[in-house]
Amino acid sequence: MKNWRMLVGAASLTAALLASACAGAGNDEAAPNEQAGQEETHNAHSGHEGMNHSGSGDVPEGLEEAKNPAYPVGSKVIIHADHMPGMNGAKATVTGAFDTTVYTVTYTPTTGGKPVKNHKWVIHEEIENAGDKPFQPGDEVVLNADHMEGMKGAKAVIDSAKQTTVYMVDYIDTETGKKVTNHKWVTEDELSPAN
Repeated sequence: MKNWRMLVGAASLTAALLASACAGAGNDEAAPNEQAGQEETHNAHSGHEGMNHSGSGDVPEGLEEAKNPAYPVGSKVIIHADHMPGMNGAKATVTGAFDTTVYTVTYTPTTGGKPVKNHKWVIHEEIENAGDKPFQPGDEVVLNADHMEGMKGAKAVIDSAKQTTVYMVDYIDTETGKKVTNHKWVTEDELSPAN
């Protein structure tokens, strides 16, 4: 009888230790993901929800086609950007090339929730009342882009700005194998020629 009680006691203690270890591990694993969700961007979406992967191919009014893009329309390229899962390393075809100012922005979605930080990319022509002069880091703007749910009409702060060529691309998602059409936007330095 004494041995039986000791055995039950030992089993209970082992179960309690295992349960606390599992709970601790779960908390440790959750913390980086939660933090990543606050920090981003396109990158940290846990899945593809909220992101409009495929676009219509329509571009904002006033956006000018690039005169001498490094990757003309029809070029086969590799994407080196992780704006979303399944993008980095994807094979793509250029469907549009445009010269503009491109921005990273921090905004609070109109649907509520935490601010999205350093979102890549919004172009000059996707900002309300943009005018001719580029915005500067720290400027407050209203977004007309609708790349993600809650983006259109959202108030944003410009994090960075650069004059470059932006590309619209069709690519095959490396995770799902599905074709994404007319994705907006990737920058020239996020592409390389496909061999």
